[in-house]
Amino acid sequence: MRSKLTLGVAAFAVLALTACGGPAGTTSSEAPEEPTDTGSATTSDHPYGLEVAESPEFEAGSTMAEFAEAGSITIGTKFDQPLFGLVGPDGAPEGFDVAVGSLIAAELGIAFEDIQWEETVSANRETFIENGTVDLVVATYTINDARKEKVDFAGPYYEAGQALMVQAGNPEGITGPDDVSGLSVCSVEGSTPAARIVDEYGANLQATDTYSNCLDPLRNGQVVAVTTDNVILAGFVDQNAGEFELVNDGETFTSEPYGIGLTKGDDAFRAWINDVLEEAQADGTMDSLWEQTAGIVLPTPEFPAVDRY
Repeated sequence: MRSKLTLGVAAFAVLALTACGGPAGTTSSEAPEEPTDTGSATTSDHPYGLEVAESPEFEAGSTMAEFAEAGSITIGTKFDQPLFGLVGPDGAPEGFDVAVGSLIAAELGIAFEDIQWEETVSANRETFIENGTVDLVVATYTINDARKEKVDFAGPYYEAGQALMVQAGNPEGITGPDDVSGLSVCSVEGSTPAARIVDEYGANLQATDTYSNCLDPLRNGQVVAVTTDNVILAGFVDQNAGEFELVNDGETFTSEPYGIGLTKGDDAFRAWINDVLEEAQADGTMDSLWEQTAGIVLPTPEFPAVDRY
């Protein structure tokens, strides 16, 4: 794998994320630039310090060959989730999911500026993959059997867990999911956490399209808690100091393996992405991407083994 990180570049990227809002890139509202020469990029050109593959070779007719020849790719990610996918001051998303997406692109010979980022909320992830709006989805996307009926997944590349966030001081005294039975809880429509908090714990769901839209209802007491994955909630706690806290310091009550969503039946592309993820774990690239993004707040995890189903 050519996606190595240098210490100096990694340090610069951390400073850029904390002081300047992170990497510049192309969003779906902007016209993408002309594809760059895949042989010209170096680690200094990439906001996460990744080395872009020079003229990579793939089997003719494969999805990898098509992307490498095109020199561009469209990746769906969240735009409102601190640490994983959050739009910065320059209008481009930043975070761990963005870094992982750019890793896949780099191995295809695609420079960061030639990635088109499409905002992809929980309710439209499968639809966007099925109708070709995006080529990949890297968006805190939990792998489960129901979703596998519509799309395929590479990974997992990270394992999160569902948790609860409440107002600072925990005025309702909530100690776990059993305490929200019959109470109003906010989560995102179409998400695994939203379904579980209703079906398994009897909460009254106040559904919305993005997790950031749950913050005001929690502030003003319309809901007693917000529920989703612990890492997403940790980002909101960090971003809104003194307003919110995680129940039991973020104790989780599920396992949520995050995968990269892609078109169902493209086994060769899925296998290749899994190869990229495995090598990135082995050579320390995943650790470095984490430390530049979510690792600013959270400890570096032990990344899960990919599932070659």
